[in-house]
Amino acid sequence: MLTIATANVNGIRAAFRRGMHDWISRRSPDVLLLQEVRAPDALVRDYLEGWHVAHLPSELKGRAGVAVASRLPLAAVRGGLGAADGGAEPAVDTGRWLEADLTLPDGGMLTVVSAYLHSGSTNPGQEHTMAAKYAHLDKVTGRLTELASGPVPALVAGDLNIAHREVDIANFQGNRKSAGFLPEERAYVDRWLGAGWTDLGRAHGGDGPGPYTWWTWRGKAYENDRGWRIDYQLANTALADRAVKVEVDRAPTYDERWSDHAAVVATYALPL
Repeated sequence: MLTIATANVNGIRAAFRRGMHDWISRRSPDVLLLQEVRAPDALVRDYLEGWHVAHLPSELKGRAGVAVASRLPLAAVRGGLGAADGGAEPAVDTGRWLEADLTLPDGGMLTVVSAYLHSGSTNPGQEHTMAAKYAHLDKVTGRLTELASGPVPALVAGDLNIAHREVDIANFQGNRKSAGFLPEERAYVDRWLGAGWTDLGRAHGGDGPGPYTWWTWRGKAYENDRGWRIDYQLANTALADRAVKVEVDRAPTYDERWSDHAAVVATYALPL
């Protein structure tokens, strides 16, 4: 079996201070896909000592940052999604997409992607953030199309900042005009699933509502389970049927949380 966990850590320093190290020791994943790392490379590698680590920080200090930590060797690493014209990636897009090819025990390959997509905002004066989000989603769609059709098992996982359906957000009626639940955003997920990707969280999580993966720190949202399902593991056709268990690892209590997100943990049957 191969266990892969994805988690938005909401700052790796804070996550480890709150108990993430103990969680890793208890769950013992083979691969960790981390988002919103928000730390320099040397510090990330210190926290993940003993792992094979690939880390892609953001050019914007204190923002984004994604990492792959693996017990399996990294055969290749690719960071970012360049502009279609070959130009430089916009600074706001950096630290959001990191691919790694892992060498499996039987010598085969598995491509994993740690993805942290834009959140965006519909607040007045923030229209530019949605324009940046849609531009990035277009590039993500292009890369997903390539990975979906390849023979290599591929997993794209992370904080996609989109609740796909009404069952993926507790207060869907009050958020129809909110970033993360706009029809235009949700249509991208429709397109990805139609192109051969499987949403393993929904496939193994039942019809819903939930299970949610993000809750605000404020108020009683966590205790009342008023959250959003915005963290995913998406598998291409070559991988999807090897998933045997997928769960949201929700902390038992508010005080035991080490992030405002819960990890999504999947177990895959080997060989792939």
